[in-house]
Amino acid sequence: MTSNPAAQCCTIGVKHEGEAKGEMKTISSYETYVATPPSGKAHKDTGILLITDVIGHKFVNVQLIADQFAENGYVTYIPDVFQGDPIPLNRPADFDLQAWLQGKNSGKPHTVEYVEPVTKALVKHMREEAGLKRVGGVGYCFGAKYVVRHMGMHGDIDVGYVAHPSFVDEAEFEKLKGPLSISAAYVDGIFPPEKRYKSEEILQKIGVPYQINLFSHVEHGFAVRADLSKKPIKFAKEQAFYQAVQWFDEYLKA
Repeated sequence: MTSNPAAQCCTIGVKHEGEAKGEMKTISSYETYVATPPSGKAHKDTGILLITDVIGHKFVNVQLIADQFAENGYVTYIPDVFQGDPIPLNRPADFDLQAWLQGKNSGKPHTVEYVEPVTKALVKHMREEAGLKRVGGVGYCFGAKYVVRHMGMHGDIDVGYVAHPSFVDEAEFEKLKGPLSISAAYVDGIFPPEKRYKSEEILQKIGVPYQINLFSHVEHGFAVRADLSKKPIKFAKEQAFYQAVQWFDEYLKA
């Protein structure tokens, strides 16, 4: 694997202040948060599919990020890939993440067979019904795997950005067909140095444009769940977002 499976660090963090500006819609039967650019600011025929970490699409932190992408001209969709069964923030240390993934308590597994129909439906909607010709993918932690799969195996996401990825297999990574940008944390047992080096080795081999930015003073999850009261962490979180926007401005927008 180019990143390890999720662990307890994927469920902890800080809830941010702010009021989300987007709206909830039902798209292809899936609840989806949609952030729309202000009038006159939208990049023509271009949008972003944002696939969340395990906290899910109703988490205000990720909604505020979608709103920021919209402010930068990208209509952004966040589907409920967990179909009503996300993990609440800051679970205790004994929370059984693997049981949640397998749906042992809820009856709703969160494996590829159950998540990917959601992401495929959203991409299909974005291209066929919304009329978008260029689709970017943003994946945080859990969501990174699906951005990689859509960029490679399915070929229906053109450009990708991921932060502190988890669950990504080497075989999936080797199939990438488009530009990929990665934000990594200095302290991250899910995406440690050896996984970063392996990812870079594969990216060099397949020859796609890529970027890997490593941020000090932060841990896994910082791009979404950072403690903004700490200046170095706040800086890293903001720079990771700017990294994504600049990447899409260069490689995605028409």
